[in-house]
Amino acid sequence: MGTKLNIQLVRSMVGKPEKQRKVLRALGLTRMHKMVTLDANPAIQGMITKVAHMVKVEEV
Repeated sequence: MGTKLNIQLVRSMVGKPEKQRKVLRALGLTRMHKMVTLDANPAIQGMITKVAHMVKVEEV
């Protein structure tokens, strides 16, 4: 079992490029302040890097 990450959407998707919106939806972030818990693997970490300016990440 790897480490888990709590990811919370803190900036709105409005006015952002469609590519970033798709990344947020793929992470399961559909609304402001929604928090999801995901495994920390290279795919998830790459997605977080693309939208780092819009999310808050904490290790669990």
